Amino acid sequence: MIITFLLLPVTSQNALANDIKLPLLGDSASGIVSKQQEYQLGRTWLKAFRSRVREHDDPLMQQYLEQLLYNLATHSDLEDPRLELVIVNNASMNAFAVPGGIVGFHTGVFAFAENEDQMVSVLAHELAHLSQRHFARRLEAQRATSMITLAGLLGSLVLAATAGGDAGMAAITTTQALALDSRLRYSRSNEQEADRLGLKTLERANRDPAAVADMFETLLRATRYSGSRLPEFLLTHPVTEKRIADARGRAMTTSMRQYPDNPVFYLMQTRALLAIERDNNKAIKHFQAQLDNNAHRPNAARYGLVLAHTRANNFTEARAILAPLLQDNPAELSFVYADINLHIEQGQYSQALSKLNELLEINPNNYPLARLQSEALWQAHRYEEASEVLTTISRTRPEDPMVWYQLAEVRGLAGNISGVHEARAEYFILVGAFDMARKQLALAIKLVAADFKRSAIIRQRLVDLKAMEERVKKL
Repeated sequence: MIITFLLLPVTSQNALANDIKLPLLGDSASGIVSKQQEYQLGRTWLKAFRSRVREHDDPLMQQYLEQLLYNLATHSDLEDPRLELVIVNNASMNAFAVPGGIVGFHTGVFAFAENEDQMVSVLAHELAHLSQRHFARRLEAQRATSMITLAGLLGSLVLAATAGGDAGMAAITTTQALALDSRLRYSRSNEQEADRLGLKTLERANRDPAAVADMFETLLRATRYSGSRLPEFLLTHPVTEKRIADARGRAMTTSMRQYPDNPVFYLMQTRALLAIERDNNKAIKHFQAQLDNNAHRPNAARYGLVLAHTRANNFTEARAILAPLLQDNPAELSFVYADINLHIEQGQYSQALSKLNELLEINPNNYPLARLQSEALWQAHRYEEASEVLTTISRTRPEDPMVWYQLAEVRGLAGNISGVHEARAEYFILVGAFDMARKQLALAIKLVAADFKRSAIIRQRLVDLKAMEERVKKL
C-alpha cells in the first residue's frame, strides 16, 4: 500500500494570513505570554509550517546538526531544553528561531559558512533570541497585531523555503506593512543582545568567538555579487560594518588561540551541496574539478564524488573512490554510511544488513544507521522487520514526521492495516491535520476492537488529540 501526502500549495500572503489558524495569545489582562504558552505557540506554528514545507530527510545531517544545537544549548542561557530542529533543503542562506524552541535551518547555510564555527555561530545567534525570549518581550506593546504577524511569519518562511529570494522578501515586506513592525525582524537592541550572547555561547562551548564576525563578513561578501537579492538571513538580521566591528571587538577580548577544525563539517557541507544540486553530471564535474585543482580538503571532494556517482548509479566508480577513504578512516560514520548505502543501491541487502547488525550491536541508538537498517529491510521485502525497526525509532523520535510517514508505508506493505492508520494519525498530528488524525484513529479502533490493550491505547490517543485541540483553542 503506497501512502501519498500532498503538501498544501503556497498561496498569497493575504490568503495565508486568513487561512492559518494560529492561536491568540491571551488578552490585555494576561500580561506577556507565559513560557508554556510560548512553547505551545511554537509547536502549533511548527505543525502549520510542516503542512506546507517538506523537511529535508537526511538522518546523517539531522544527527550532526542536532548534536551541535543541543551542545550549544547547554552552554547558552536557554532555560527550556525542549528544542526542535527543522532542516529545509533550500540554497538560500537562512536560519530562524520561533518561540517555543523551534530552530529552522536551510541547507544553504553550509554553502556560505567557511568552517564549522562560522556555521555554529548562526545557531548560537538563534539560540540567543530564544533564550532571551525576544518574541515574547515585544508582544505586550503590539498585541493587537500579533495574529496577523504570526500568520505572516509563517507565510514568509514558507515562501523563503519554497520559492526563496524575491518572493520571500516580498512576503516579509507585506507582513511588515500589515503589522507595522514585523516580529520576524528583531529590534537593533535584540540583535545586539543576540550577537553578544551568541558570542559568549561560542566561547563557553570552546569555539572560536571570532567566527561571528567572520560569518558576517562572509555574508557581506556574498551580497556584493548578488545584486538586489539579499539572503533572507540578512533581511531579518541586518548586518552593517559597525555590527561586524562590534563582534570583532568583543572577540578580541577573549583568549586568542587556535581552534581545531572539524573535518566532519566539510563532509556535511558536501551532503548539503549535493542536496541542493540535483543534476548528477554537474555535481560530478564540480567535485572532480576540486580534486583537479588541488582542493584544500580532498577527502570532502572525493566523498562528494562517491555520493554523486552513487546517485547516478555509477556504482563501480563510487566503490573505487570510497575504498581508500574507508581504509584510511574506517570509523568515520559518513564513509561507513556511504558504503552500506552503496550495498543497498546495488541490491546487496545481505551485505548491508550484516554490516549494519555489527555496527548497531556496538551502538544500538545510532539514528542514521537505524534508518539505514529499516531501508535495507524494506528493499529486501522484509516488511515486518522494517516495521519493527521504524517502530523503535518512533519511540525515541516521536516528533519526526518522516519516521511516521515511512512507518505507515511499511506497515501497509506488511499487511498491518490498523498500524497504518495509527502511523498516519501520528503523521497528521505533527502537521496539524487534527481532523484527518481523528479519522485515522477511528478507523484503527474498529480494526482492533477485539484487542483490549490496543483499543485502550487508541482511545487514550483520541483523548490526547482532543486535549491538543483544546490547548490550541485556549492559547
